[in-house]
Amino acid sequence: MDIRRSLLEGRAELPRVGQVRATEDDLLPFVVVDGASDPIEYFTVFLRELVLGDASPLTCRSYGHDLLRWWRMLALVEVGWDRATRTEVELLVGWLRSASNPQRRRSRPDTEPAGSVNPKTGKPVLRAGYAPSTINHALSVLSAFYTFHLHFGRGPLINPVPEASERRMLVAHRSPIEPNRVIRRAPLRQKTADRLPRSIPDPLWEELFAAMGTHRDRALLAFYVSSGARASELLGLRGGHVDWAGQRIWVISKGTRTLDPLPASPQAFRYLAWYFDGHGAVGSDEMVWRTLRGPVRPLSYWAMRRVIQRADERLGTNWTLHDLRHTAAARMAADPRMTLVEVQTVLRHRQLSTTERYLQPRAEELFDKLAEHYARPATTPSFTSGYDADDIKAVFGV
Repeated sequence: MDIRRSLLEGRAELPRVGQVRATEDDLLPFVVVDGASDPIEYFTVFLRELVLGDASPLTCRSYGHDLLRWWRMLALVEVGWDRATRTEVELLVGWLRSASNPQRRRSRPDTEPAGSVNPKTGKPVLRAGYAPSTINHALSVLSAFYTFHLHFGRGPLINPVPEASERRMLVAHRSPIEPNRVIRRAPLRQKTADRLPRSIPDPLWEELFAAMGTHRDRALLAFYVSSGARASELLGLRGGHVDWAGQRIWVISKGTRTLDPLPASPQAFRYLAWYFDGHGAVGSDEMVWRTLRGPVRPLSYWAMRRVIQRADERLGTNWTLHDLRHTAAARMAADPRMTLVEVQTVLRHRQLSTTERYLQPRAEELFDKLAEHYARPATTPSFTSGYDADDIKAVFGV
């Protein structure tokens, strides 16, 4: 069977060769290695340039996985990286559109099918394949990779990832009084849905909070929903960054990587104190959140995500860690005493338009109001006495 046709239809498996490996080098925190555990040089120089451009280590890791997937597909069709054309890029897009994502596979038979909607939360369950945003990210990575090598005269003569020349108009100077131009998507780019952030309603939040089995987990949820910190930011909290008197914490922001203060609720600090009473306080340079069983080590993102997943399994929900940040943002935006700029400052959004998304009413609130609207009896129109009934009927039809 033609391997290229199998790739387009998602029936071919990419070879499980090579990996993205962490290093001790600050200038190259992650490297892509081949089957012999040797770094792939043309990926290495690109990732090093990426890090020198002030990209975060997580960005380097994400780019490395996209490049590794590209390397595996080229090896399967026996095409060198410097001989790749748009045809191979189309093969990658076709495979991503059709193949199943191994991270979305469910081993338990009682889990909700992919693409369905959770009846309790109203949130859709992720589909089995790769998301359109994942495909677009892979194309952006490959485009940047080949643009980098073309600058030095390496690789194919033309960037194999197609681009739309019209998109250059987005960064061109224009008068502010001119209307925004509608720019079409570049070839092979996928449509992405503009979904509004989903926050946790108060009754379901109380249910989720009650499902936490330890003071550590309760403290984490209380800090998430009161400070609006991102998942990785809060998990990186150190003992010296907890201001008990000022009721605030200091976290390293994801984008700027600066140490920024965040206010938190008294409830969060109360559960944090109970957590320290049971498992010991930490030093100023030690991580606040630690494992409770086995050797003491910092609590990882995957371990905390598993805490939420176990609660979801018991409650029949599908909340995620990022929903906690959405919940904090929705609560702040709904407070009439807080301005939108103040909410933007706490959430550390670069654009005010990002914060404005949380002004949209929750779907649950709309359903409740519509239920009241349907149950409300229709009002009978009344008119001031003295008007002739025939005239009222002729004008208003009643």
